[in-house]
Amino acid sequence: MTSTGIQRLMIAFYILLFFLFLFAPLFMMGAAAFNDVNFPQVVPWQGFTLKWFPALFDDDLMIEGFVNSIWIGLGVVCLSVPIGLAAAIVMTQVHRRLQAIYYTVVVSPVLMPGVILGISTLVFWDKLGTFMDAEYESFYYSGMFLTIIGQSTFISAYTMLIFLARLQRFDRTQEEAALDLGATHVQVFWKILIPFLRPAIFSAMGLAFLTSFENYNTTVFTIQAESTLTTVLAGKVRMGTQPDLAALAVLIIAVTLVGAIAIEVAQRRERRKAEAARAEAKRLDNATDMAMAGQPAQ
Repeated sequence: MTSTGIQRLMIAFYILLFFLFLFAPLFMMGAAAFNDVNFPQVVPWQGFTLKWFPALFDDDLMIEGFVNSIWIGLGVVCLSVPIGLAAAIVMTQVHRRLQAIYYTVVVSPVLMPGVILGISTLVFWDKLGTFMDAEYESFYYSGMFLTIIGQSTFISAYTMLIFLARLQRFDRTQEEAALDLGATHVQVFWKILIPFLRPAIFSAMGLAFLTSFENYNTTVFTIQAESTLTTVLAGKVRMGTQPDLAALAVLIIAVTLVGAIAIEVAQRRERRKAEAARAEAKRLDNATDMAMAGQPAQ
């Protein structure tokens, strides 16, 4: 075997080890969800069963945490995406000398530990509620509200980065032309900027929701007496892992795969439509050129 063959063999072996290291825990967790034992394990195999999936849905605390995570994620999307969009637009409008300072300020929450964000959010709103003489049932002490606020402090910075990446390709002459033709700034924003940012908006919404859904460091301090899926899972792990958690992992993996496949199919369908539209436009252009030249169209 030549040195090139040995090198290719070593690279293939390294790639195989890498993917085994990456996916082996997922396969083991998935197999444990179907093993008829009271502890998540693959060996020894006691028999195939599906009982851990109904047991997962019978867990009221788990279901409550899941529903709370959904609502918190939606609240974070509604708050962090507009904030990130506004911050990105301001970033493109401030003077070049101030952009570095502005960028450092708005991105700083990402660099802050989640524990600090959670504690500071809890302390700030507690002091504000005390100053406003608010009752304990008010939103100042609501775990859902505080969690949405605490998570949005750093997730909005993530969304801003997505919008900034999209705005770097935006042609400002479109806005100038629209303003010269009599459009208002509001019309330019809704008719030109928002359609251009639509892919970034959907990407930012997905990132904000998923980041909120899996967050633990900030949530564990702000959620207080309530619970989310991550805090429930952390409590169950401390008390002893059960196979229903493996069943939850299987469901999450299945939903992720289905979503990824659906997105890929939709993107390929859009690419095919775009290619067909370009081919049709090219054919019409050729037919027009031939007609103008006095030749019969093909």
